[in-house]
Amino acid sequence: MKKIILIDDDKGIRDTTVDILELAGYQIYTSSNGKTGIQLIKTEKPDIILCDINMPELDGYEVLRILNRIPETNNIPFIFLSSNANNSDIRKGMNLGADDYLTKPFKEIDLLDAIETRISRSKKMNQKFNNGIDGYNSFVDLANGIDAFDKLSNPTRRKTYLKNEIIFRENDHVNFIYYVVKGSVKRIETDSHGKEFLDDIHKKGDFFGYLSMFNGTENQQHRRTAIVLEPTEIALILKKDFKKLIHNNREVAANFIKILSGNILDKEERLLKLAYASVRERVASVLLKFHEKENEAFKISRDNLANLVGTSKESLIRTLTDFKKEHIISTGRAEIMILHKKGLEKIADGF
Repeated sequence: MKKIILIDDDKGIRDTTVDILELAGYQIYTSSNGKTGIQLIKTEKPDIILCDINMPELDGYEVLRILNRIPETNNIPFIFLSSNANNSDIRKGMNLGADDYLTKPFKEIDLLDAIETRISRSKKMNQKFNNGIDGYNSFVDLANGIDAFDKLSNPTRRKTYLKNEIIFRENDHVNFIYYVVKGSVKRIETDSHGKEFLDDIHKKGDFFGYLSMFNGTENQQHRRTAIVLEPTEIALILKKDFKKLIHNNREVAANFIKILSGNILDKEERLLKLAYASVRERVASVLLKFHEKENEAFKISRDNLANLVGTSKESLIRTLTDFKKEHIISTGRAEIMILHKKGLEKIADGF
């Protein structure tokens, strides 16, 4: 049963709305002011929030501002309820990230339609999209379906790159955001002495190239060089379209916040492993990461793998040989298959 929290200081409105929604099969929690409403939202984690604008203690705008700052609540669909149909008030609410705006007194069918639409869209936007071009198209189609936006300028532009081809170089201007349809891409950084360091590898279903877009300047430049590891197909999103999606729709923004958060946690984990874990533990961790993305045999050169692990190629090969003798992995030419995932997980955890 879907949960709804209704925040409104008008008891008559609360009672009427509760009757409608309970008959429609929803579980309803209510609050008469913004402050207690926020506590209720944190506790119950509803599927959608209905909130009046003009209330004592905290008005609806402040409620939404606070919820937007909390990771656990910033992607819950939010609908404003108000007796004021002033365009400036509606625009203010939508600019803050509200998903919809209903004017009191609202029709029963309008209320139910708004709730069902927003819950359905939120569920789709927060799902894990399939790898490949279908996942890319699903994401773009959902973002595209938001009423407030026009069609993306070029939603399905795709390009095929050959092995070792450069997609963009460090300091190139940011023109596109990239999505790996199939194949793989590595990003490298070059130090002042010209030595290259492997920053990351992107596989099927990964977005990349978007972090440089948020550096706070008009002339955004890529901070890494992206090089193709094998014949690879990339879908490209124009920068202006991506910005429109991120800055104007909180469902899309929340989805990318999750991607960013995951990337940051991965980087922190890798840094900690480099500092404290043995080579054996680090190799196991990196292999598990690739296994999660591919869920089958995967290809990566020993040089690139050693770079990601933070060890010499010789140490890497010795460790892979040990894993092979222990029947944890099997290896072919640049190919690795995980045979005993639980065994690898134990090694990564230091056992």
